[in-house]
Amino acid sequence: MAPSSLGAFVEIESSPHVSSPPPAVQKNNQGIARRPSDYELDEISLQRSSHLPPEPAAQPPTGSPSPTPSVLENHSPDANEDEAAEWAADRTSTSSKTKWRLLSCCLINFGNGMNDSAPGALIPYIEKHYGIGYSVVSLIFVTNALGFISAAPVTHAIENKLGRSKSYTFAMSLLAISYIVIICQPPFAVVVVCFFPLGFGIALSLALSNVYCANLANSTTALGCFSGGYGIGGTVAPLFATAMASNGIRWSFFYSITLAFSLVNLGYSTWAFSNYEKDTSAEPQRALQPTASRPGGETPTRAQLVKKAIRNRTTLLGALFIFAYQGAEVSISGWVVSFLISYRHGDPSRVGYVSAGFWAGITAGRFLLVYPAAKIGHKIAVIAMVAGAVAFQLLTWLVPNVIGEAVSVGILGLLLGPVFPSATAVFTKLLPRSMHISSLSFISALGSSGGAVSPFFTGILAQSVGTMVLHPICIGLYGVMATSWLLLPKISKRSE
Repeated sequence: MAPSSLGAFVEIESSPHVSSPPPAVQKNNQGIARRPSDYELDEISLQRSSHLPPEPAAQPPTGSPSPTPSVLENHSPDANEDEAAEWAADRTSTSSKTKWRLLSCCLINFGNGMNDSAPGALIPYIEKHYGIGYSVVSLIFVTNALGFISAAPVTHAIENKLGRSKSYTFAMSLLAISYIVIICQPPFAVVVVCFFPLGFGIALSLALSNVYCANLANSTTALGCFSGGYGIGGTVAPLFATAMASNGIRWSFFYSITLAFSLVNLGYSTWAFSNYEKDTSAEPQRALQPTASRPGGETPTRAQLVKKAIRNRTTLLGALFIFAYQGAEVSISGWVVSFLISYRHGDPSRVGYVSAGFWAGITAGRFLLVYPAAKIGHKIAVIAMVAGAVAFQLLTWLVPNVIGEAVSVGILGLLLGPVFPSATAVFTKLLPRSMHISSLSFISALGSSGGAVSPFFTGILAQSVGTMVLHPICIGLYGVMATSWLLLPKISKRSE
């Protein structure tokens, strides 16, 4: 085993009965195991690299646990110690390669945001061009959902087979091909089919990027930037789509913009994540690989980890929470413009920008409110933001004024913005590290399919009762979010 601080930690887990364990983990006065601090890891690493024995410890009284180095005895654990300080690998996340990879994740999510927010502004023009109604145009959300769901069980296998770099290449290629077909404005049935590979490619890239950002040393900031990229993309897409379509430009030409971004991301992500599996010194995620053995000496397989992850309470509740969150987010973006046209008699060339205001609110929330939410406490902050979302959803529904509703929609986006990164940070703390990749991939891929399923059912019901159905559906989804959030286990110091 390589003489590293991480190696010392794994050695303790896999050999719990050795007579003189390395000083990587100690117990506090309550008997709860904790990770050594960065200072302690440096001391241990220095001692090992110099082939010197550890600093002798004071002799414990009879019947006490095994000796602990004085450097650990003299260190009092910080109650607010961030989980990033628990692993030596996290200290390498300032690598120059890491920042380029984080930028790649943000750019990919920027493109994902453009893809998800554009239909809201384009649906009136698509309906007019093909002569179809709400229920038919909603089929694009069906195939998009099927793409998301299909990606959930195979994301891990694709990365294992292709590697991180080629997995991104595959995902971006699916997007590029689909956009090329849509730009040609084929029959609507072909457009519907194209949304399947779009959903699959977005789900794959989202799962890979989400896991990457969630396990960087400063995961809260990384997730805020990552989610902020999505919000910016969601903001600019309705602006371009509305401006182009309202000025007589064919609706399908909008997707030439998303095509350009997918091609840029294809090349950039392939470069940024090249040699990712070999570059272990710069990537904290490598600590997530299953290195610890079972009591019998057997290392868990990937299939066993996936099976364990799917049965995990946090994984299931997290997927349900994100399913409801994404469903509400994309339903508002996709149908609020149609609601304002039908019930408030808004001008399509003007109310199309309300969707941009919603995404601008999401973007501002992710950049401005993520850090305060972390200071307050993610679990409390999320409940407060969901309660506020219910209030402003009601205002959007009941206030008979386009300007007032546009403001309410923007504030609604502001409140929903920090929810996703805050939730991901909580899931990361609740899940064992060996399950991060499997569980977060499942949550991202299957949970995010709500962004396709809910808009579809909104369209189906809108065909019968009108687009006002958007609001009770969203309020119901907020209820699902609150319930699943309250059922999550309590956050406590991990001792595994």
